[in-house]
Amino acid sequence: MLSLPPGPKRWPFLGSAFHMPKHYAWRTFSKWKEIYGNIIYLDVLGTPIVVINSASAARDLMDKRSSIYSDRPRPVTGLDQTFPLKQYGEAWRTQRRLISQYLVPSAMPEHHMIQGEEARKFVLRVMSNRDLHWTSKSLRKQVELGIAASIFNVTYGYPLNSTDDTFLRQSTHVMDDFCKTAEAGVWIVDMIPQLKYMPSWMPGSGFLKIARDLRSNYEAVMKNLFQWTKDNLNNETAIPSICSAALSSNLSPSQELEEQLSFAAFSALAGGLDTNISTFLSFIFVMTLHPEIQTKARAEIDNCVGNLRLPTLDDKESLPFVRSVITEVMRLYPPTPLGFPHSLQQDDVYNDMFLPKKSIIFPNVWYMLRDPEVFDKPEIFNPSRYGGLDSEMQKVTDTTFGFGRRVCPGRYFAENTIFAIVATLLATCEILPPSDSTGKECKSEVPVAGTGTIA
Repeated sequence: MLSLPPGPKRWPFLGSAFHMPKHYAWRTFSKWKEIYGNIIYLDVLGTPIVVINSASAARDLMDKRSSIYSDRPRPVTGLDQTFPLKQYGEAWRTQRRLISQYLVPSAMPEHHMIQGEEARKFVLRVMSNRDLHWTSKSLRKQVELGIAASIFNVTYGYPLNSTDDTFLRQSTHVMDDFCKTAEAGVWIVDMIPQLKYMPSWMPGSGFLKIARDLRSNYEAVMKNLFQWTKDNLNNETAIPSICSAALSSNLSPSQELEEQLSFAAFSALAGGLDTNISTFLSFIFVMTLHPEIQTKARAEIDNCVGNLRLPTLDDKESLPFVRSVITEVMRLYPPTPLGFPHSLQQDDVYNDMFLPKKSIIFPNVWYMLRDPEVFDKPEIFNPSRYGGLDSEMQKVTDTTFGFGRRVCPGRYFAENTIFAIVATLLATCEILPPSDSTGKECKSEVPVAGTGTIA
């Protein structure tokens, strides 16, 4: 007789509710791996949850059986109209198709000039403020601008030039709120959907206002950005973008098509914004701890391009160590430690274990990228572990960017954005640890993943 996967003790009605971690869930799940194995089962107030701690098991299920593992659990935030969170079906396919055709590998050279230009602008801003005493807040705002500029430009044709730009501030605010609300185990309503109908005056209903505000803010910035593109569509100085190309390819786009495109476009923006910011900030802090890695990467750039020009995305294939550095940052500090949850559409069996329909599937990306069976001495930052081979780096990127039909459609654009800004920074600057007002070096620690969905 088939049995459920092993997991923490379950109580009548409550199931494993007392065991479900509220914060840093990936760390708890990683510890449980030593007790329960690669597949862990929890029942939280009647909602089945399956945690996958193995990349090979995740590929067996979410890649090879993607037809039944591609759904999403319905979020309490109500943002399930966006294709990263949308239920699997025709509307999801429409949104993904609208955006992904402009983000396939063959389309990437069209974006190289913009990504390279924005990388150079970022470094110029940093160098022009080199005497500024950088704080984590001021640094983050500059990184937000540097990362977001390429995404806004390519997605909407919107020129982003200031850290205080209204659209930028609204977008980052929405993503900050989303990450806080989307964390595994935060909302009991995710386990008992009926609670969303409770009156707003009842104690414990605070999540209703949070979800309502998030949805309202999200819809406002999404609609305003899309309307900006529409208003500037026939402007002679308009920058070609994904939205303008999609609108122009349809002579009379229907209201439904425009709505789906607006959701898809902002999904691409939001999905790339926080993840890339997280990766780049992790890169900066890691470099302060490993000056020898900086030196080696800079030497590779100098040997490749000389000292008469800056590296470009055309040099990417000739800079395997720089790519290895970025890959190693993503391995140790993945921007989405638990990925995005999948939902199982029908009962399934794997290795004689029964996986029930409607199970929420959490791929524990954090552990997969620190699995000692896959990566030697996984806690050590070592870009040389890949030997400069794309096949080895792909073990990281294939896990980082998701599984099956839900793999991130913007992964190639994201990789190029990070490469452009990292290579330009390494070629022109030395990244040093923070210092106090007297110039004395302060202890620098790599920030661990945050408590939200995106680190």
